[in-house]
Amino acid sequence: MTELFETLNIDKSLVKALAKERIITPTEIQKKVIPEALENKDLIVQSETGTGKTLAYLLPLFEKLKTLKREMQAIILAPTHELVIQIQRSIETLAWNSDIKITSTPVMGNVNIKRQIEKMKEKPNIIVGSPGRILELIKKKKITAHTIKTIIIDEADRLMDENNIENVKAIIKSTLRERQVMMFSASILNETEAQAREIMKEPTIIKGQASISIPKSIDHIYFIVEQRDKIEALRKLVTILNPQKAIVFINKSDEIAILTEKLKYHGLKAESLHGTNVKEDRKRTMEDFRAGKIQLLIASDIAARGIDIEEITHIFNLSMPEDPKDYLHRAGRTGRKGKNGVAISIITSRELSLIKMYQNALKIDLKEKIMYKGNIIDKKVRKGQ
Repeated sequence: MTELFETLNIDKSLVKALAKERIITPTEIQKKVIPEALENKDLIVQSETGTGKTLAYLLPLFEKLKTLKREMQAIILAPTHELVIQIQRSIETLAWNSDIKITSTPVMGNVNIKRQIEKMKEKPNIIVGSPGRILELIKKKKITAHTIKTIIIDEADRLMDENNIENVKAIIKSTLRERQVMMFSASILNETEAQAREIMKEPTIIKGQASISIPKSIDHIYFIVEQRDKIEALRKLVTILNPQKAIVFINKSDEIAILTEKLKYHGLKAESLHGTNVKEDRKRTMEDFRAGKIQLLIASDIAARGIDIEEITHIFNLSMPEDPKDYLHRAGRTGRKGKNGVAISIITSRELSLIKMYQNALKIDLKEKIMYKGNIIDKKVRKGQ
């Protein structure tokens, strides 16, 4: 079966490295992207979370990097601290398992820039980071932009928005015209594509199957309460279910810290992820969450991007997303690799229309439940008593 990767002109050492991680056959998006990337084409790739997009760009990048040259050769842009660290870990794992001496360094904002400048002196082959900090290091001439030959924009739907687009353009313009630019996004809007064409050379557009589906290992339930009772309902549910690891999603970032403090007041092990976290706090929070020291991680959709932890048993929606794809993204954080998971939505009667929209768009069954004498039961059961 490993011949499938070899037919994509991937080095045997990389094929063996993948096998160590039990990755034997390429995904659909990897089959489409790798040959085009190896030909040095600019690419706009639509690929949903969980389709193997990180390896789709890392494998051809490993093929092209000249490890004997002690110089910066590639930049990978990502929108969140968590995704930067996740990509960095993937690079380290691939380099270690393949014995290919690729070096890489993560750089992000809200971190001591002096340490990052010291790391730049080592001239890592790959720099993974946020656009703002990478551009700052380029302007300080700590990143040698003229040696960068590949730029990868991960989660471009976020990085090509009005808050990031100018930094992304400035980074690309600082490099040589012979560079390769590859862009990966869960959705490609016409506006995003138009902006991409301004900074690319005749890009090839690759789209994975638009499969909007959720694993069958996830149960979907919801509770209807008054708006003022949502936090109390969450607290009671946590007491009843005692989840091993759970993420609580909120739409408004400014409410995350308030909710976290209220849950802590009631003795729950809760911490938050939000845009104002400094790197050390975010890293410590994620490490504690992985280690089981934190039961509830409170986050917005943006803050939770890049979180990939298999042991998450429950997802709580304290406020509901307007887009079914966002519900898909949230629910997909649990029920990983065939394990059972539960997605729980705490809604008001006004939000019932969103539940129906998810059911129609995602072809899933969301069951209404109630809490009764310390148990979770079907609403119909209670009515029949």
